[in-house]
Amino acid sequence: MTAVLTAQHLTKNFPVRGRFALRRSTVHAVQDVTIGLSAGKVTAVVGESGSGKSTLARMLARLISPTSGEVLLNGDPVPRGAANRAYRREVQLVLQDPFSSLNPIHSIRYHLSRPLRIHGFAADTDAISELLHRVALTPAERFIDKFPHELSGGQRQRVAIARALAVRPEVLIADEPVSMLDVSIRLGILNVLADLRDNEDLAILYVTHDIASARYLADAIVVMYAGQIVEAGPARQVTDAPAHPYTQLLLRAAPDPDRTEPVTDLAGRGAPPSLIRPPSGCRFHPRCPHAMDICRTKAPQPLPINADHTASCWLYQEKHHPTE
Repeated sequence: MTAVLTAQHLTKNFPVRGRFALRRSTVHAVQDVTIGLSAGKVTAVVGESGSGKSTLARMLARLISPTSGEVLLNGDPVPRGAANRAYRREVQLVLQDPFSSLNPIHSIRYHLSRPLRIHGFAADTDAISELLHRVALTPAERFIDKFPHELSGGQRQRVAIARALAVRPEVLIADEPVSMLDVSIRLGILNVLADLRDNEDLAILYVTHDIASARYLADAIVVMYAGQIVEAGPARQVTDAPAHPYTQLLLRAAPDPDRTEPVTDLAGRGAPPSLIRPPSGCRFHPRCPHAMDICRTKAPQPLPINADHTASCWLYQEKHHPTE
């Protein structure tokens, strides 16, 4: 399947100036990431805070420019520099905080009519009502003239999704869209995203730290650690048979009512590394229960586990397998 949006070898470094003017350093936020988003599929990017997943989302949304690498939309390179209106129409971003993403002085009618007008679509009541219906805010007349403070967090996030849909994008990037919502209403937002995938053939990037919600929603899961992809594959394969030790720890730390063994605490294996001075070799080796000598000196390349499933781990390089 041809990807609608593709990132090829994206890297993002942020320069940091230290206490003294001449002392400078660099945050290696995202390193050599390649990922593709296909129509009618949800791809989840999973990782702890600081893994680089939101930086990746912002590069794909053209909010920040990559240090190197390129982005392709329908196979065509996207020029670097100032984002253009045509690209913004095709690739829309839904932010994490529904309480700050909507201007409190404007009504829902204004928030939804403005992108319609900017991009040359009809901005009448019927068009706005149809957008509200697509995100399950019905009947529309109950919401169309309300202000953001009159809505719940879940309703605000649905309005933010409707605003993104107003310009008829091909790609929707949802950056932690449920992390600031009550647990009781998160499932409703995930179901809205699932309906958009199934009924409107959208390519969706779902950024989250919650691998359990990624398993529920996503078709494919990409696991990031310290700015790099460590595992990628079909969602069921990655969660039912995780290959990388980091993915295994993420799953053991996720809530599971059927689990009988004690929950693994990720913090018990140390903290994520500094991205100013990342570890040599595999970046996960200081926290890895299976670390070998080669892990400390040489970074592994993605290795095939089975069809469409890869892991960047020396455990799967036969000549370095610990059982030998």
